[in-house]
Amino acid sequence: MAYVINDECISCGACEAECPVNAISEGDGKYVIDPDTCIDCGSCASVCPVGAPQA
Repeated sequence: MAYVINDECISCGACEAECPVNAISEGDGKYVIDPDTCIDCGSCASVCPVGAPQA
């Protein structure tokens, strides 16, 4: 199951830079993960300062 970024997102962009498959993009007020592209690697969650990406 793909990761999802919750409302705790502060739009810092750390997750987008870390994603190896470019599944993360800036959305309306927070970053979003494309579930069809996400490979469940967890890289986004490991760099997020607020723990917004959730499995």
